[in-house]
Amino acid sequence: MGLRFVLWLLYLLSLLPQCLLYGLFYPFYLVIHYLVKYRNTITIENLTLSFPEKSQTEILAVYKLFHKHLSDLGAEMIKMLSISRKNVEKRYKCSNPEVVNQFYEQGKSVVLVSGHYNNWEWMVLRLDDMFLHHGIGVGKPNSNKTFEKWINKRRTRFGTEVVFQDTVREVFEQNFLQNKRCAYMMLSDQSPNVLHKSYVTTFLHQESCMIYGAEYFAKKYDLPVVYYEVNKVKRGYYEVHLELITEKPSETAYGEIIKKYVTHLEQTIQHKPQYWLWSHRRWKNRNN
Repeated sequence: MGLRFVLWLLYLLSLLPQCLLYGLFYPFYLVIHYLVKYRNTITIENLTLSFPEKSQTEILAVYKLFHKHLSDLGAEMIKMLSISRKNVEKRYKCSNPEVVNQFYEQGKSVVLVSGHYNNWEWMVLRLDDMFLHHGIGVGKPNSNKTFEKWINKRRTRFGTEVVFQDTVREVFEQNFLQNKRCAYMMLSDQSPNVLHKSYVTTFLHQESCMIYGAEYFAKKYDLPVVYYEVNKVKRGYYEVHLELITEKPSETAYGEIIKKYVTHLEQTIQHKPQYWLWSHRRWKNRNN
């Protein structure tokens, strides 16, 4: 009963104008940055190891901007619960959708890869409308099934489908057999759960285990792979830019797709590092 009350309270809060939500979340920034120092150690360690060329002053400046971004992101995550289709279309656009749409015309599905950079939740909302393909977001299940069911109902109300790791193989296979043209959104920058199935490479100056799923499915079904970069135009407004990684994954060497993905993601992060999710334990296995 307590959780359901909180969820509906969040929904009512989301009905407020976006500008008011930013104002309400500003104290959240003050709390996490100055009082509780949210994941201070892991965040600064991640930044320091990722940017060895930066001084401590520069690292702390990025750290502060990151916390301001988290505050804005929190306000936008809340708004996601009730934002209208028209409003999110205005705020979250793609500059070159033809990069993906060309494969729909060819009868092919496509794998979209990116990271937890800027606002990824609004990408889930927009995915089914952004391209000609049916949009499918691939993610990790939440431990609280009540929350998972509720939040996914809000995420998928504009047509995007959300699937999880335990069913993703069946979904790919079924859609392939039915010739259903889909755009699979896969955020591959998380720390993998199963290390022996990951691909090891260098990411942000550190040896990193990368989730292999995007390359695996692209090769198995011969699906083009596209990297998408989410750029913040201004507060609450984003533009997605697409870059083709490969049109013929079956002709690439093992790990080639992941390496190209990592190169794109590094360039994105290095351009404006404050917009990546530095507080997650990306390199929790760095000492293993």
